[in-house]
Amino acid sequence: MEQISHFSATMTELFLNYTPRFLLALGTLIIGLWLIGIVVKIVASGMGKSNQEPTLIKFVSNLVEWGLKALLVLSVASMVGIETTSFIAVLGAAGLAVGLALQGSLANFAGGVLIMLFKPYKVGDLIKAQDEMGFVKDIQIFVTILTTFDNKQVIIPNGAVSNGNVVNYSAEGQLRVDLTIGIDYKADITKAKAAIMEVMQAHPKVLDTPAPFVGVDAMGDSSVNLAVWPWCTPEDYWDVYFDINEQMKLALDKAGINIPFPQRDVHVYNAR
Repeated sequence: MEQISHFSATMTELFLNYTPRFLLALGTLIIGLWLIGIVVKIVASGMGKSNQEPTLIKFVSNLVEWGLKALLVLSVASMVGIETTSFIAVLGAAGLAVGLALQGSLANFAGGVLIMLFKPYKVGDLIKAQDEMGFVKDIQIFVTILTTFDNKQVIIPNGAVSNGNVVNYSAEGQLRVDLTIGIDYKADITKAKAAIMEVMQAHPKVLDTPAPFVGVDAMGDSSVNLAVWPWCTPEDYWDVYFDINEQMKLALDKAGINIPFPQRDVHVYNAR
């Protein structure tokens, strides 16, 4: 009977000591989770209003949510009397080990965050990065995915992209198509320029502003080389490139202007 009485007294003491702590911790947990939900919504809403990438909004929201939940759990554990010092030390050591093992991935992660924050390019842009050229298909937190002109998928780590040169052909909304065509030295340059200009002005995908340009680029070995510069949108680049090349040839043929090819005169001498 004495043992039962002692056990009952001990349980009563534990109940009286820990019940208030448990209830307070439970209340803190419930209120904390509710407040975390509000904070996460505010963060997501604020980033959405600043036109951040959806991927970055989702990632930052999750990071804030789980970081605050981890702090909340540690606080609640401390309130009920659980020693958290050693637990935090173990987590710190584990975090350091993981960080050292994932240096490359962390660099790509940091690069992805920088790309999404500063927006050197966006989905749909035509860019050149790490010697790869293509349209941006997707920007993920670790990699950027390009689709090349021949429909290949190129995956580039964001760490390399953020630390290297990036050429964004879509940023200004206009691209110059650089073409060169040679005409005979005996041809009428003015007539040739007029024929080429007419081709560019008639093409539906060549922009009026900036205006297309034709000028003498160089005196070649076999021809007078003309620089032909139509402007277009990035999406129409290859259409304009191939169309203007073809139509220039037809227009010059129609105008009677010869497009020469390299020739060599051979003189034979009879030595006696």
